[in-house]
Amino acid sequence: MTDIEIARNATLQPIAELAREQLALDEERLIPYGKHKAKVIPAASGGRSGKLILVTAISPTPAGEGKTTTTVGLGDGLNRIGKKSMICLREPSLGPSFGMKGGAAGGGYAQVVPMDEINLHFTGDFHAIGAANNLLSAMIDNHLHWGNALKIDLRKITWRRAVDLNDRSLRQLMTGLGKGNGFANETGADITVASEVMAIFCLAESLSDLKERLGRIVIGRSLEKKDVLASDLKAHGAMTALLKDAFLPNLVQTLEQTPALVHGGPFANIAHGCNSVIATKTALGLADYVVTEAGFGADLGAEKFFDIKCRKAGLTPQAAVVVATIRALKYHGGVDRKDLEAGNVEAVTRGFANLQRHLENISKFGVPAIVAVNAFDADTEAETQALRDLCDGIGVPCVLARHWAEGGKGAEELAKAVASLVDEQKESSFTPLYPDHLPLAEKIKRVAREVYRADDIEMTPAVEKQLQNWDKTAAGRYPVCIAKTPYSFSADPDRRGAATGFTLPVTSVRLSAGAGFVVALTGEIMTMPGLPRIPAAEHIDVNEAGDIVGLS
Repeated sequence: MTDIEIARNATLQPIAELAREQLALDEERLIPYGKHKAKVIPAASGGRSGKLILVTAISPTPAGEGKTTTTVGLGDGLNRIGKKSMICLREPSLGPSFGMKGGAAGGGYAQVVPMDEINLHFTGDFHAIGAANNLLSAMIDNHLHWGNALKIDLRKITWRRAVDLNDRSLRQLMTGLGKGNGFANETGADITVASEVMAIFCLAESLSDLKERLGRIVIGRSLEKKDVLASDLKAHGAMTALLKDAFLPNLVQTLEQTPALVHGGPFANIAHGCNSVIATKTALGLADYVVTEAGFGADLGAEKFFDIKCRKAGLTPQAAVVVATIRALKYHGGVDRKDLEAGNVEAVTRGFANLQRHLENISKFGVPAIVAVNAFDADTEAETQALRDLCDGIGVPCVLARHWAEGGKGAEELAKAVASLVDEQKESSFTPLYPDHLPLAEKIKRVAREVYRADDIEMTPAVEKQLQNWDKTAAGRYPVCIAKTPYSFSADPDRRGAATGFTLPVTSVRLSAGAGFVVALTGEIMTMPGLPRIPAAEHIDVNEAGDIVGLS
């Protein structure tokens, strides 16, 4: 059966009943969105003090290696062995749902459900985030139309619009064309998951914090060479009003009725790649083990989870699960995509260099790691054993997991290994990669050298000057969010394996003052993706019974 058929045949527990029985949440803390979805009102204080487990991955193939599926399977597996667990995931973006990768609700028998609703409109959070983003755009243009009292420099407006779809034609736009339609201005649109509003939404810890952060957004510069903020336009209150309900975490369940909070959704290649802080902290107060994921490989998702989310929210991860697949190891061992299904132990051995580097990187943060081998039917016993032997050789536990085919039962061995790894710790050794006081260029260089293994970074004089100017302000203490291809340690997506001997080109930088980080764009990375030659949207439809088909 397909993922959507498996999900449709599942027996789901009414969400109010699940919340009451598994989480001790009464209905006063729930806002129902139908029978199987609800918003959760976070507790003011108290509750449990759960242990935080990150699921990250090897550098992926273009199809992805199953981080979300493994997160779901691990959560189910922990519950099966008697551990009170919850899952925290990002909400899927419509971009990949209609693009190349498909949805992001897991797969097979390791899914969060109702998967079709989660992968499409869900509770409307992304629509609210896009609306808040574009309200600010409208208020900027309106301010200019009515006299420009703030003396905004039209040439220095940096705020862009946002759309939650892959639409390359919107990367560069001209607005205000035509008589009476304002001032002609060159701008563009980012995909919603790359917007600063999304980042703020995921890092804010309360409604008042959300509003204050929205007010700090820098929309451009004035003719007097001063930053112009969203609060100067008096836009942040209305933006908060649009986000008020969306800001509450969404409660759903897995196929095995494990509670899951699915909230927020920044991409990790162009944003910080983690679900919302408020959802994670809510889960930590409700469960003993909280399993969360961070997007793409550990060079992107895990680094940003540690250096941005954990740093800013005061979170302490107890363990990292690094998802590996035999096909990804072969891909990074030099095998062509068309030959990934064939057995090739030598390629697995060559590709192990990629996985080993990710494991070395995670150790630099003081977080113990375990490898989860996400099993595929095409994997051979010889290939799997080769991976186990390689992991044994560097002293890292390696567990085969069959959650896609068997659900939580197929992840029980992984759950036992992870629980043992977490429970054996007396105290965490977690520490971010760099201190706050390091200059911004040095922070970028630290990540490039320590995580990507670049020889150096390359910046234009304009980028270097901009970073130096920010160093003189509060922004100088911000962490950096590096936007880079997920398919390579370098900025070149075609350089597989464990790339060395390269320089990381930093092409531009953006200040996300509300989110509290500086974005560094590298190589040819785009903040508005395009659709592939044959997008997933071509196969999505609604049948005569009104059921969505073709969604995966």
